[in-house]
Amino acid sequence: MKRLWYALAVPVLFATASLVTATNAQAATGCRVEYSVSNQWPGGFGAAVTVTNLGDPVSGWRLTWSFAAGQAITQLWNGSYTQSGAQVTVTNAAWNGNLATGGAANIGFNGSWTGSNPAPAAFALNGVACTGAVGGSPSASPTRSPSGSPSASPSTSPSTSPQPGTS
Repeated sequence: MKRLWYALAVPVLFATASLVTATNAQAATGCRVEYSVSNQWPGGFGAAVTVTNLGDPVSGWRLTWSFAAGQAITQLWNGSYTQSGAQVTVTNAAWNGNLATGGAANIGFNGSWTGSNPAPAAFALNGVACTGAVGGSPSASPTRSPSGSPSASPSTSPSTSPQPGTS
């Protein structure tokens, strides 16, 4: 009787194990970050950061980046932060931890700087580089806006509207 039970149980166990293995899937990951300096003064600045989730929904997020010129966060809102040297880690607040696909979280902070204040070159959401695409294929770098200067200049090219009598 035991042999019959083993003979029937072993194939069932293997079939169940293969079903469990076949159903595991990797979550699609991807994000975009927009970083802008909203105000700057000698020795200090204000900045805004928007992180947009381009992959599967996220429950709890951690955004990381490095400052290149010794900047330091002095005050942050809409999250919590730690900073060790140049490395910054911001985690979600209680109310903005869930990011649906296409959802965004906005954080803002005040910081200090000496010498120069370049924007961070790279960001990561939950350990995955924010490239502007899903799956880690770099298609765009983080968007950075300079402080206090317009991002586009007026166009001086002539109009290309059709002239009367032409088609």
